[in-house]
Amino acid sequence: MNNVIAYYDRFDEWGRLDREPIEFIINLHHIQSMLPPQGHILDNGAGPGKYAVELAKLGYRMTLTDLTPSSVDAAKRKAAEFGVLDQFEGFYAADARDLSMLPDEHVDAALMLGPLYHLQTEEGRVSAVKELHRVTKPGGLVFVAVMSKTRFFMNSLMQPEHWKPNHTVEGIRRFLQTGTFDHADEGRFTGAYYFDIAEINPFMESQGFESVKLIGSSSVASAMTPEQWDYWRRQGDEAYRQVLDIVIQESENPYLLGTASHLLYIGRKV
Repeated sequence: MNNVIAYYDRFDEWGRLDREPIEFIINLHHIQSMLPPQGHILDNGAGPGKYAVELAKLGYRMTLTDLTPSSVDAAKRKAAEFGVLDQFEGFYAADARDLSMLPDEHVDAALMLGPLYHLQTEEGRVSAVKELHRVTKPGGLVFVAVMSKTRFFMNSLMQPEHWKPNHTVEGIRRFLQTGTFDHADEGRFTGAYYFDIAEINPFMESQGFESVKLIGSSSVASAMTPEQWDYWRRQGDEAYRQVLDIVIQESENPYLLGTASHLLYIGRKV
């Protein structure tokens, strides 16, 4: 996992969600609409804590973990900057496969919006989901992000030189067979795993969760350029708000899931 840590040491994940806000807007809408009105939430694999800080602003008690120590430090700074540091019960540099610092059934709900991007073995993915199940109270909701093999296949076809070794037929075939991606260029997004959409719900259900929803976090809107968004902003605040509402509604359209680079699984611990 050292290559993953090295990547996130350099990458501005908070800034990415500011520059590409649709994923954050859609995810936060579904998370907020389904969480209980109060409680203790785990943000596992939180990066610099953008979701955790937003939930802390709403009054939730938070615990935050991430594999990358520099991201945990950044999350602490952001929590202090936004005046919600007291809402956090702990910040931990931790692997999602080992949350031994947390007792069983410790949180009312949990987010895991990153670790499954980088666990390339079935054993690793199962370990992370088992730990999420262990620390969540019975009946608690979990919000788990995965990346779509379909969309990354599309990206590889459209921008082959950007996604080596998927710039070759052999590379694409290997990716579609395994779901794993290791960038040939040093310093790029790498060490990744992409799910077949049809396997997401059964995988989570096999680890003790009841599937509630599967959401396309970015959906068709992720392909829009800033100039294309500007058209809708020029229609006025109310028109722009209604367009965002439609995009959020369509995030639940199962026929559009393959267009989303990121998917949000919502499940309940049984």
